[in-house]
Amino acid sequence: MKNISKKIKSVLGVAAVVLLFAAVNSTLFAKAKKADKKATAKLSIVTTIFPEYDWVRQILGDNSAGADLTLLLGNGVDLHSYQPSIQDVAKISTADIFIYVGGESDGWVTDALRSKKNKDMIVLNLMEILGDSVKEEEIVEGMEAEEEKEDEPEEEEEAEYDEHVWLSLRNAKVICTKITEALCQKDSTNAASYKKNLSDYTAQLDQLDAAYSTVVKASSKNTLIFGDRFPFRYLVDDYNLNYYAAFVGCSAETEASFKTVIFLANKMDELDSNYIFKIESGDEKLSKTIIQNSGKKNAKILTLDSMQSVTSKQALTTTYVKIMNENLNVLKEGLK
Repeated sequence: MKNISKKIKSVLGVAAVVLLFAAVNSTLFAKAKKADKKATAKLSIVTTIFPEYDWVRQILGDNSAGADLTLLLGNGVDLHSYQPSIQDVAKISTADIFIYVGGESDGWVTDALRSKKNKDMIVLNLMEILGDSVKEEEIVEGMEAEEEKEDEPEEEEEAEYDEHVWLSLRNAKVICTKITEALCQKDSTNAASYKKNLSDYTAQLDQLDAAYSTVVKASSKNTLIFGDRFPFRYLVDDYNLNYYAAFVGCSAETEASFKTVIFLANKMDELDSNYIFKIESGDEKLSKTIIQNSGKKNAKILTLDSMQSVTSKQALTTTYVKIMNENLNVLKEGLK
């Protein structure tokens, strides 16, 4: 639902970074060649978001010391607003494996890869890996549609796809298999270890997937109400849950119309819901307004973590499975 001006701004911004990067001679690479051989021998893996980063970490296992693993979006910047720095482009350029989501927010990647120095780089695009299972963005009843600017030229409507593929445990299994294949290709010496780690990790994902199914089946309700953006389409579809939300997951909007507020407030009453949800980066302002306009004045606001803004510091003490477990506990309460 993002507008044309945002797309143009993103493309021009990244193009400028890539041009500047190309103009900085090859100083960064000259220094890299002079670096210690042990350091340069490390497998270089660059990931954009935390789930990718942690999946690689889990599959590397005890071999993590032999890899240089980078989380690009490690300063808390949201996926939808991230733009690479010159240093980021340089890091990508020499990577052995580069992993990114592949949605509209990653429009900058095409330009960044044009300047790659490692011609043998393996590039993994999550949305390409998942193929036909990737879902188109949808506008559900009551949701605020993104406004079109008056000065934007009209063009043929193109299908927009939901980027938040990592919020499905089932998608995670498919993606981790491809990550393992890439690691085995680049480091055949440790292939057996990577495959064993994948098997162990897949078992964890299967166990958590089963736990989600059990919680949903045992719940008295099957609908979530979000006073926020909604990036959890893949998760709710896996377990046949329904939802109503103020905005789509990739929306840049922050203010909901009175019509949307009243619709969601009425849904809380109609569904006898004592909970309303938001994402980790959202404030409670809209959710509180919805509650105030409903008959559920004592309703509680719950937070589900979409993992779009996990910092490098947070990554040291958490994992994808841990966050998805925490989301399961929140969901269990919210479906009472």
